[in-house]
Amino acid sequence: MKRPVAVVDASVAIKWLLPEEDQEIAYRLQDQYQDGAIDLIAPELLLSEVGNALWKRVRRRELTPSAAGILFDGLLRDVPILVNSVAIHRRALSLSLESDRPIYDCEYLALALDHRCDLVTADARFYQAVRQAWPRVKLLRDMG
Repeated sequence: MKRPVAVVDASVAIKWLLPEEDQEIAYRLQDQYQDGAIDLIAPELLLSEVGNALWKRVRRRELTPSAAGILFDGLLRDVPILVNSVAIHRRALSLSLESDRPIYDCEYLALALDHRCDLVTADARFYQAVRQAWPRVKLLRDMG
C-alpha cells in the first residue's frame, strides 16, 4: 500500500530546528515521516529558505554561526524528499501570477498540485490567501 504524501514548506521545517509556536505539531509530522507513515516532499528551495532563516537569526545575534551550521546539518540528515523540476518552476510562476503571491511560496503549491497531495504550511498569510482556491493547503496549527 502506498504511503500518503504531503508537501511541507520552510515555515514548517524551521520549526524542526528552532523553538517556535506550534513546534510540537511540526514534530509530530516529522515523527510520522521518520516512522515511514507518510512521505514528506519539498522543492529544493526548502534548503535555501531554511538556511536564510538561520542566517537571519545569526544576523540578529539569536544564534551563533556554529549553532546555525549544526542546525542546518541536522536538517540535511533528515530532510524531506527534495524535488526539482522545470515543470514545477513553470507552474509556480503561473500560480504566482494567478494568486498574486511570491513565486517561492508557489513552488510548494505547484509541487502539491503536481503530486495531488496536501501542502502543509505554518504561514497563516499564505494559507489565508490561497485556501479558497486550493483547499488542500493545510495550516499546521489546525493539524494539532
